[in-house]
Amino acid sequence: MKNEELTNEEFSGDELLQSDIIRLGSATARSSKGCIHCLTIIGQIEGHILLPPNNKTTKYEHVMPMLAAIEESDDIDALMILLNTVGGDIEAGLGIAELISGMKKPTASLVLGGGHSIGVPLAVSAKKSFIAPSAAMTIHPVRLNGVVIGVPQTFTYFEKIQERIVAFVTENSSVDRDTFVRMMLKTGELTTDVGSVIYGEEAVNCGLIDALGGLSDALDYLHGEIEKRREKK
Repeated sequence: MKNEELTNEEFSGDELLQSDIIRLGSATARSSKGCIHCLTIIGQIEGHILLPPNNKTTKYEHVMPMLAAIEESDDIDALMILLNTVGGDIEAGLGIAELISGMKKPTASLVLGGGHSIGVPLAVSAKKSFIAPSAAMTIHPVRLNGVVIGVPQTFTYFEKIQERIVAFVTENSSVDRDTFVRMMLKTGELTTDVGSVIYGEEAVNCGLIDALGGLSDALDYLHGEIEKRREKK
C-alpha cells in the first residue's frame, strides 16, 4: 500500500470501490441483507517504523481511522476482518484490536492462511471469530528486535507487555489463561524459538477461536446479527 494522497471525491461508484481495494485492501459490499465492510489485515502490521517497500504491510494509520468511520457510519451495518498476517508491531496490533473489540456494530474475523503473533489478539477482537481448517496461528512470547539494554527494568517491561496480550486474548475469547500461557511458553515445537503453532480445529477446541468455517459462515453470522438489530429497531 503506497502513501498516495487520494480523496474520495476523485472517484465514484465502482471506481471508488476499486480504489479502496487497491489502496487499503478493503471493500464495502451492499445487498438486501445489509451493508458489510470487509477489511483485510495482511502481511506485517506496520508500527512507528516504516518497513521496506518490498514488504506486504498493514498500516495502522490507515486502519484506525477507517474503523472509527465504519462504527460511526449510518450506511455500514457490520464489519468483517480477513486475516492473513505474520504479526508485527505489538502496540499497533493491540491498538487495532482494542478498536475492533470496542465496536458496537456486529464484527466477525476470519483467519485464512495465518493469524500469527500479534495476529492472535486481532483474530479474537471480533464478536465472533472463525478460522479456516488449513489456517495456522503461532503463539509465542514477546520479542523485540534491535539493541536491548540488559537491566531488570527491560525484563519487567517485557512482562508487562506480555501480560497485556494475555489479558486481552483471554478476555476476548474462551481460552483459559493457563492454557494460553502454556502454549506461549512451550518448548520443543518451534525451531530456535519458544511457543506453539496451532491449526484450525485445534484453535477451536482450546477456545481461542469460536468456530471452524469459511467466508460463507462469517457472512451468515453477520447477516443474522444485522437482522436482529433491524428487528430491535
